[in-house]
Amino acid sequence: MSDLPLPTTTLAQQTVRLVPSQFPPVGVFDTVATAEDAIAAMRLEGLTNDRLTVPLARAGLLPREEWLVGTPGATTVMAAFLHAAPDGGRFTSGALGAWYAALERPTAIAETVYHQTRRIAASTALAFRARITMREWRSGVRGALVDLRGLRAAHPDWYAPEDYTTSQRFGEAQRAAGETGLVYESVRRAGGSCVVVYRPRAVTRVQQGRHYEYVWSGDPEPMVFERTVVR
Repeated sequence: MSDLPLPTTTLAQQTVRLVPSQFPPVGVFDTVATAEDAIAAMRLEGLTNDRLTVPLARAGLLPREEWLVGTPGATTVMAAFLHAAPDGGRFTSGALGAWYAALERPTAIAETVYHQTRRIAASTALAFRARITMREWRSGVRGALVDLRGLRAAHPDWYAPEDYTTSQRFGEAQRAAGETGLVYESVRRAGGSCVVVYRPRAVTRVQQGRHYEYVWSGDPEPMVFERTVVR
């Protein structure tokens, strides 16, 4: 890796994140006033819910002054950090998650279709017959992000399609150095861009957006529908 400093940028536009809609949009982090209140509530619920064992352990890795609490969307943001996949993401290890999003809606769809398809492919029982509803979250990002766009040829390991070994090591080093996050080229959609944000409080103006349905009908390539919500 070059010793030259990497460029940084700030984002004026909103980002787009899509998550399966079975996860509730409102929870403890939206309603409590402090990180200490959130910990107390999680410990209480953990008495009857083993699913909170790992998030409680991860909570100790995230400085409490960085927690997002008492604001709409806070639960969704904090869940991205505390309920991360065990094997991590492109720029995060499995120890602690982060807020992954895209700069364009088609990029967010392409990225999540890829990862959801991998999960479905791992289950032979599903035989690529499944239906998943996705909820859109739109948000801003406060602070400068390390900008990796245009560096793909110089650092191909950061953009390896399947092997995240080098990119995870690099990303966690950036987190440890105090960086807010990264903006990088999408691997799943040509011309698209993604972000990973390492500080919950840097995720701002969180709002629910559209709903989508991904439908696999025996083929690895799903159909994607926008769902209309009748009020």
